[in-house]
Parts: sequence; structure tokens; C-alpha cells
Amino acid sequence: MRRYILLIVLSIASTIVAMAQNNDYRPIDDGTFAADGYRKDRNLGRSDSIQSQHKEIPRGMKVWTIDERFGDRKPAIPDTLSYMFMNRGLSTGLRGEYNTLGNLGSPRQNRIFIDRKLPSEFFFVDPYDMFIVQPGDFQFTSTLSPITILSYNTAGNRTNGEDRFKALFAVNAGKEWGFGFKFDYLYGRGYYSNQSTSHFNYSMWGSYLGERYQAHLLLSLNHQKVTENGGITNDAYITHPESFNDSYNEDEIPTVLKQNWNRNDNQHIFFNHRYSLGFFRKIPMTEEEIKAKKFALKSQQAQAEAKAKEKARRMAKANGDTFDEEAYDKEQRSSGRPDNAVIAGDVAQVNHKADSLKMGNREVVNLEDSAQMARLNKADKAAKDSTSQWMKEEYVPVTSFIHTARFDNYRRIYQAYDTPTDYYAQNYFSYGTTANDSIYDRTKHWSFKNTFAVALLEGFNKWAKAGLKAFVSYELRHYELPAITAATPPATAFINGSQKWNQHDISVGGQLLKAQGKTLHYDISAEAWLVGTRAGQFHLDGHADVGFPLLGDTVQLAATAFLHRSAPSFYMEQFYGKHYWWNNNLDQQIHSRILGELSLQRTRTKVRVGYDVLKNYTYFGLQNDRVRSGDNYLVQHNNVNVRQASSPISLLTLQLQQDFQLGILNWQNVLTLQKSSKEDILPVPTFNAYSNLFIRFKIARVLKCDLGVDMRYFTSYYAPEYIPGMGTFGIQETAASKTKIGNYPLLDAYANFQLQHTRFFIMFTHLNEGSGGNYLFTPHYPLNPRILKFGISWNFFN
Repeated sequence: MRRYILLIVLSIASTIVAMAQNNDYRPIDDGTFAADGYRKDRNLGRSDSIQSQHKEIPRGMKVWTIDERFGDRKPAIPDTLSYMFMNRGLSTGLRGEYNTLGNLGSPRQNRIFIDRKLPSEFFFVDPYDMFIVQPGDFQFTSTLSPITILSYNTAGNRTNGEDRFKALFAVNAGKEWGFGFKFDYLYGRGYYSNQSTSHFNYSMWGSYLGERYQAHLLLSLNHQKVTENGGITNDAYITHPESFNDSYNEDEIPTVLKQNWNRNDNQHIFFNHRYSLGFFRKIPMTEEEIKAKKFALKSQQAQAEAKAKEKARRMAKANGDTFDEEAYDKEQRSSGRPDNAVIAGDVAQVNHKADSLKMGNREVVNLEDSAQMARLNKADKAAKDSTSQWMKEEYVPVTSFIHTARFDNYRRIYQAYDTPTDYYAQNYFSYGTTANDSIYDRTKHWSFKNTFAVALLEGFNKWAKAGLKAFVSYELRHYELPAITAATPPATAFINGSQKWNQHDISVGGQLLKAQGKTLHYDISAEAWLVGTRAGQFHLDGHADVGFPLLGDTVQLAATAFLHRSAPSFYMEQFYGKHYWWNNNLDQQIHSRILGELSLQRTRTKVRVGYDVLKNYTYFGLQNDRVRSGDNYLVQHNNVNVRQASSPISLLTLQLQQDFQLGILNWQNVLTLQKSSKEDILPVPTFNAYSNLFIRFKIARVLKCDLGVDMRYFTSYYAPEYIPGMGTFGIQETAASKTKIGNYPLLDAYANFQLQHTRFFIMFTHLNEGSGGNYLFTPHYPLNPRILKFGISWNFFN
């Protein structure tokens, strides 16, 4: 209660103080580090760690992502924004668009189908996309000085709380070389029984950006451990607590499973490099580059002066004299001559001045005056030198040769020491030496892929006015599943080592793109699999956008479309576990999408319209019985099968993003309508909404503040249910036990701050928690109760 009162007092005090301040900063931060961003910093030019040294530190960082196939760099915004900082660590997503099991770091799935990522080959790790960063989404860095970013989020206590700590360090060795590492640790103890999560990530990266040769290297180690509780035994503990004689705390509500765990370990190596042929040209430096060069020149001059002073000091000591530092400094200051100084007795200078006065500052050039001509030539040369000083040589690549290598290694273990009686419908084998209710399902998978490409870059080749690329890829995949001994019923089969599979594929493709210019841009790519297990696959992707002014506004139109014919994952066709087992021969899935976007800059409006068609849609079907036993339900005859819908499924999506601003008041909304032609196979909520109402102001002109409340809401529907034994989501197929979720607004109140290089927030999550709320974002998995969260992020330049 004391923490609640403290937050309320802080919010009121901040608001009162803010009313006396000017609202003189932009509504949205640009999110980039640059020297220009620190003009009002009183400590500009001083080290953050040692202020007394008064040492000027250049500050600046650029980040970018790269295309996984070609290594093309795409500018990105670093995670340094105060805007929405409080939501960046939520399992429900930045705008609450994910279904989740409630606890921090628990598996999740996006409710907005057009924003749902396509399933990967090792789909067991897909539900942890908030933690595992793919190479195409990873942000590489280039810094003017070493930078360290430390972030920490916390909530609750040692029994039920959650913590996440992230550390990032980036440094450059010269202009071309960039290095860094990232550490990310997440630990959610869980407010309900048997639902703790523990995730670990360590990533290292390096980049070289030369004129002709460029390279990117990324190494990543990940571990995810999740305790599985199978959901609570009766949703009425949450939705109708008055129906029970006793009241229950969250950790007292019984759960279906205990002593069950999912463990995923994965390691990744990604390397892309390219060599380019081209030519040099001179272009003006950017403002940031000019500042960096001025800083370098000033540093060189300071170093030279320091060396000269030290030399004078040593000479005085060698001669037995006392070095007078004050006199030395005075002599150095007086020895310099300003560029516009006039030498006494210089007749040419005096005449030039008199002539300028007589002619109204118009200089009369006397070709016979050698002194005047020498001075004019010197001034002309100085002007030219000054102009060329802020020019740079730019290498323009015309043709590039590209190689990309990627290695991914996965291991998954599902382990259980205690399984309820009759929980599973099938029991395919025994481990021999372990108890009958124990489970130790294990699988391994690794893949190695090489891609070779040639690119004719846009605008510099007579055969390709637009950019043109061609590539060939080879991929080797390896899988391991348990092998069992044959047994004659009623005897039980036993584990006997493991079975191994190797699959090979060769694919070819190309890309046509136009990225230059201000009006029209497009990107069309295609890939076809010719040889191997997945022969017949075909991917065609396209994107185009155009921008133009209209009635004083800037209009942006964009269209994205794709046609994918894809084979399902190996594990959808073959899986061997103690209680789940299948061998399938599945057809390739055909998925097409067309998505249009309209953006209006002045009105802050964005509209998206998408239409998907899926044939041979492949998914998991979940069957189980929920049998009443006293106040609880026992889950029995649990079974999972892979399904494939042969008839097409269509899905229509309409989304409106509308922001409003009136002075310090801001109101942001994202409203989504979805309609699936087969809700029993591809269920989605009809309506999904996110709304954020806040005021934005400054305190004492330096402390940026956002105070507000945001809401998440979606209509009720039969959402996919989580399957602990597979670590993923499946469609509810048992009519008697199908459960709807939704039709519950979730409110969070927050205070978000930024002071120079420090961001921090205080937030009440689930502000509207009360008796009888239907706050389940996955069937049988309630969200956390009302809790107080705190987070801080601190950037250091050193």
C-alpha cells in the first residue's frame, strides 16, 4: 500500500510542477544518438564517469539490421526511446496483441494474424520470440565512443516476482571495425504455482564496413527453461471466485501439472560478407561527420600542443631551469597571428582598405600590384581548401559478390517427474529404469546453410537500371528423435538410442529492387527449390510504396504481397514422444497474402487492409476431457494430432491506427477487425483494440514525462490452447471442453520518464483487477494480478 501511495503522490506532484513549464520538445523522440542531441547538456564534452577530467567525449551511435540473404543494411532505431518504454518488456507485447500464459517470458502467440511470424523449422522456440532475436532483426552498431547500456525491470518479491536484466556494450576500432556484446537474463517466479520461467541469452557481434569489403558476424547462445502447470484446474477460481466457500490467493489455486519442464537450448552463428567493384566520387560530409572531423582535428592540435609543452618542460629541467608554465602559455597565445591581421606599414593592405572605403566595399583589382594579386590568390586558395576540407571520397559499389553462412543448433527436452493418472490418452513406450509417470522426450536439430549471390546495384549498370540480384543456396538439415524396440502387445516398448535423418536442398532465386529516389520504391524477390526434400517449394514476395503531397498533407501508399508454397516442418510429419507419436505424409501449404497500407502524416492516420488465403493449412489439433472432481476439473485423455485442411481458408483484416494530440494531451489507438472463413480451424478475435491516453510534458526543462493509462481488449473467441507436451499452441477440438477467452479490458497506469541518458518508469499493471474478471489471455491460464513494476535503463559513454 505504501508503494501505491508513493506513486500517486509522485504523479500529482509531477503534474503540478509541469504546468509551470513550457512544452518545448517534440512529441516523439528520434531515438538516435548524435552530438547534436546534447546541446543543452551542461556536461557536454565531459566524461560521464570522471567529470573532473573535463575530457571531451564524442557521442554518437548508429544501428542497423541486415538482410539475411544479401547483407543489405537497413537503418534502425536503437532501443533508447522513452516512448512506450514501460511496455517493451511485457509478454503481452508492446500493444497487448499477444496471447500469453501470464508470467514474464512465458510462451505467447500473436492474435493479429497478419503480424504473426511464419512458423520456423524448429517451431518449439517460436513462442519465445520476445526473447530470441533472429539475425534479420538483430541491431549491429557503429559508435563514435564506447557505449554501455544497462537495463533492469522488476516487480513483486522473491516469492512471486519477476526480474529482467540486460547489458549491452558496443565499441569501434576505427571507422570500419565495430564490435559488441549483449547479455540478457530473465527470471519470472510466477504468481501462480508451477509456472516459473528462466531465460538466458549471450550474443557477440562484429562488423567491418570497408569501401570494397564488408562483413557481419553474429554469435548467439540461448537457453529457455519453463515450468509447465497445465493451467488452473477450474477457471471459476478467477471468473467466479464467489462460488467457492474459501478465498484463494493466486499461489493457492490448484494447477493441473507439477514438476513438468520444457527446456530449449539453441546456438546460432551468422556470417555475411561481400566484395564490391565500383568507383570513387566526392560528396559533401554530413553534419555529424563534420563534427567528428572537427573533434579529431581539435584533438590532434591539443595533442601536439601537449607534446610541445612537455618537450619544453623536459628541456628546462635538463638545463637546470624552473619551467614557468604560466609564461609559456602566455607566449604561445601571443605568438599566434589571426588570419585577418593587418601588418603595420603594409602599404598594399592600407591602400586596399582605403580603396574599399572609397568604392563602397567594392575592391578594385590592380593587375600590376603584385602584393594584391598574391593576397587574392592566397584567399582564393584558402576558400577552395576550406570547401574541399568538408568533402569526402565516397566509394560507389556497382557490382557485389556476396556470401552468407548460417548455422543453427537446437536441443529440446520435455521432462516430467509427476503426471496425473489418465492425463494422456496414449503411452507409446517406457524408459525402462524410470518411474511410469516420468517423461523425458528429447529431440535435436541443426541446420547449415550457404548462400552465394551476385548483385548489380541500382543506377550504375546498363543491364540493370534497378538493382538486380541472383543467388543460389544449399542447406543441410539434421534431426534426431528417440528410437524404440519393437514390442508385441501387451508388452511395452523401450527406448533404444535415437534415429537420425539428414535432408538436403538446393534453391535458386533473384531480386529486383528500386530503393533510390523519393517517390516510388519497389522490391520483388523469388526463390524456387529445385533439388532435395523440399523440391517444389516456391516463394514470391513483393513490396512497393509511393509518397506524394496531397492538400497540404504527405500521403504514403504501400502494398505488400506474397505467394508461398512451403513444406511443413519435419516435426509436423514425424514426431516420436512417450505420449505423442505420428508419421504423416503432408502436402505443401499454399499461402497467399495481399496487404495495402495508407498513411497520412498530418492527421497521424494509418490504415491497413489485408487478405490471406491458405490451402493445406497445417496445425495442431488438441483433444482432452475435463472431468469434474469436487471443485476442480481433471484433465484426461490428452492427445495431439497434426491436421491439414485441404479446402482453402480466407481471412480478412482491417486495421486503423489513429493518434490525436492537443497540447500535452495525447491519445493513440490501434483498432483491428478480423474475419476468418473457418473459425474452428483458424480462430481469431473479431475485434482487437489498444488505446493509450497520456499527457507528455517536461519538468524543469530536462525531465521528460509521460503519465497515462493504456488499455487492451479483444472480443471473446475459442483461442488456441497451449500444449505443454509440445511447447506450442493447438486448436481446441473437444466440443465438451472448448473454452472461450476475451471480452475483458486490461488497464495499466504508468509514469514514464527520461532524464538525459536515463530512462525509468513506474507502472501499475492490471489496474482494474477485481472479483470475477475474465482475465485469461489463453484458455485456463490467468494473467497476473495487479502489481507494481519498475524499470530503468542507463546509457554510459566512456
